[in-house]
Amino acid sequence: MTYLELSEDGGGSHKFYDVTVAGTRVTITYGRIGETGQTKVTDFPTEAKAQAAAAKKIGEKTRKGYAPAVRGVRQRRAVTHRAIPSTRSTAQQAPVLWRFDSGASAFGIFVDDERCWVGNQHGDVYTVTHSGTVTGRFKLPDGVKCIVADDFWIYAGCDDGRVYDLSGKVPRSAYEIAADVDIYWLDIHDGVLGVSDRAGGVTTIDYEDEFQWSRGVAGDSAWMVRCDEDSVYHGHSKGVARYDVQDGTPVWQTALGEQVLFGWQEAHSVYAGTARGSVGRVIRLAKGDGRIEAAYQCDGAVYSCATSPGGRHVFAGDDRSSVYCFDASGERLWKLGTGCGSAFSMQFLDDRLYIVTTDGSLACIDAGEAAIAAARAGSVPQPLDVKAAASLQVVEPSVTVETTTDAGDGVVVECFKEGERLRVRVVSPGYESWNVQFPKDIREAGARYLVDGVRSAGRGGFYRAYGDIRRLL
Repeated sequence: MTYLELSEDGGGSHKFYDVTVAGTRVTITYGRIGETGQTKVTDFPTEAKAQAAAAKKIGEKTRKGYAPAVRGVRQRRAVTHRAIPSTRSTAQQAPVLWRFDSGASAFGIFVDDERCWVGNQHGDVYTVTHSGTVTGRFKLPDGVKCIVADDFWIYAGCDDGRVYDLSGKVPRSAYEIAADVDIYWLDIHDGVLGVSDRAGGVTTIDYEDEFQWSRGVAGDSAWMVRCDEDSVYHGHSKGVARYDVQDGTPVWQTALGEQVLFGWQEAHSVYAGTARGSVGRVIRLAKGDGRIEAAYQCDGAVYSCATSPGGRHVFAGDDRSSVYCFDASGERLWKLGTGCGSAFSMQFLDDRLYIVTTDGSLACIDAGEAAIAAARAGSVPQPLDVKAAASLQVVEPSVTVETTTDAGDGVVVECFKEGERLRVRVVSPGYESWNVQFPKDIREAGARYLVDGVRSAGRGGFYRAYGDIRRLL
């Protein structure tokens, strides 16, 4: 067994790499120091080839600065958790149709036409139908910061610095963020990941999990990052900025004089939820030039915001367990209490407002006109308390890949070495000679894999694999 660590001063890398050879089997475990890490097991035809493969891996790591160490001497570095107070709302009760207690405070939410996703601080991710039935559960290694969608793909960003793709049978690590970046939030568009951090900076990482650019600011606590095809929008303690997605060139910066706590975007506007003292607001800025188009005043610090399609209505959640609705011009239409904590994140779909809260609830609020009018008159439904079945299977991340000998209707991709890096390309006929976005943890030079399909990135130049992955024998 060979145990190595790479730990740099000043908040740099803090990782371990453990190689064990047992006969013809090589087991490699790696990750951040103080964590369980991920394990990859490879069998070789002879003991000599197993020893050679292990020596090669150790050599690669030592050339990168890893050195022999004793496990347990260095400790795990602390991760910043979003410690935010929440008080009970004095407003009338919102018409909550159902609520699901995820078991810990929850930041992550995504809602599409099929289901709702919620991720909590214990690393649990659940899927729930729109009617309130729990259909799935993933267990990730650390607290879930947020859940975002990028076309077909669903990603969960975690406190362990990894971003997991939840689109297949098992979660796969899609991106690994540098150990010196203390993640506050992230967003993904067309395979490019944007990360905002505790120090107020913003970083982008490309589809190959490789650093693109980073920008620091005079402020700190960057809770907001939103990405589109052209730009990255970044909110922090001083205001909001727009950067060119390709190279990070500043496009505009708008000073707000208040802490930005959350962001949302529509086609032509970006929304910043803010706090200044005991009050807050949602500010709508024009994507083109950063000018303030409208402001939506709330009675508490704004933890989250969202809009109905096209920005026709703007919703906000404050630190006092209240949710608000405004029209596009800024007029407040209503304010109601959640009954289940303050909304860390929210999303609107089909006249329903979905929120995840400080007490760990995923709640579905009927935001239709009739239901809101009844609630304001004091009449609300009895919420359905949703429970996950005890028999619900828990699915964890894996670097194990099923095997097959039949290519069937899938797409065959091949892993190849390019310098010091392993790349993946399509070998099935009829495709461009582009690289493929593919989980790094399961890449092996010379191996071929079968995927359900690949899609071209919106900007072209590379493919993105989707669905289940099997190794082709």
